[in-house]
Amino acid sequence: MRSLVSLLLMVWTSAAAAQDLPVLPASDHALWQAVGRVNAAGYRTREMCTGTLIAPDKVLTAAHCVAGTDGLGPRADEITFVAGWLRGTAADSVSGQSVWIHPEAYAEGQLDLRFDLAILTLDRVAEVAPLPLITAESHPPYGILGYSVRRPHMLGAAFECDGKIASALLRLDCPVSPGNSGGPVLAKMGDHWAVAGVISAMGQTGALAVPVSRLPPP
Repeated sequence: MRSLVSLLLMVWTSAAAAQDLPVLPASDHALWQAVGRVNAAGYRTREMCTGTLIAPDKVLTAAHCVAGTDGLGPRADEITFVAGWLRGTAADSVSGQSVWIHPEAYAEGQLDLRFDLAILTLDRVAEVAPLPLITAESHPPYGILGYSVRRPHMLGAAFECDGKIASALLRLDCPVSPGNSGGPVLAKMGDHWAVAGVISAMGQTGALAVPVSRLPPP
């Protein structure tokens, strides 16, 4: 467990060693407005993360984005999901109403990356179409989308990532940087992309992600 938490801290504190995802062309931005920034405030202010609208009022993100390494995060109403953020404009901006944290994320008193999942329920339906989930076995190439703390106003993306499940995590060869946490890992479902995982941390060779198959049935 200790090594897993250390990997997570690499994402938070080693920005210089991480690499930003390539900038998503502005012309493609409208295709990915379900991806946005998860902005938190309050007495334990945290860096912004990324999240994905997976239902009209549900945002999938990483548990540590809304609850930190210790499970003590801001109130839901102190969290705002800013969908489709691009250079000062947004497709929508909605406050949180409640937060669900995976029950095993903090079962041993500190974050377990294998269950680093959270769902933010919004206080109203967002004016953006959600992305579907793919809970069946997925295969590369994978895509990654996310905002970084070094480039917070433009969405980064990579769509040719190799990866496989190892030690209960989806391990990708594409790099991530602080702020990408909570962002979607995408896999092909027919001709379309669907959310297969959630970015949790940066490993030695690339991103570590939690498969969405760990979510409870709807």
